[in-house]
Amino acid sequence: MDEWNESKSTTCKGQTQPLSGSVYPGGSMAAVAVVKEILRNMSIPVKLLDVTTLSQLRKDGHSSIYGFGGNEGNDCSHWCLAGVPDTWNQLLYGVLVAGNRSKI
Repeated sequence: MDEWNESKSTTCKGQTQPLSGSVYPGGSMAAVAVVKEILRNMSIPVKLLDVTTLSQLRKDGHSSIYGFGGNEGNDCSHWCLAGVPDTWNQLLYGVLVAGNRSKI
């Protein structure tokens, strides 16, 4: 698997640094394109705060074996705090604050 630009990396175990750059080496996901197309064609406008690429590049953000249970396998679907979820919250807060300012 060449997901994180490392041919030997099959899980997030031992990963401690985010990727450099702004392109996810695993390629784009078809589901993301589908969601964007659906939102673009909706009759009622919807805003999407797209954190997909930001999140994919944070290989160090997964809880992996460092959570409860210790060495019982890797958990690459949940995120460590503080980290990626905090970044999502900061971005959302910025969008909300900027949105309120434009309505004043």
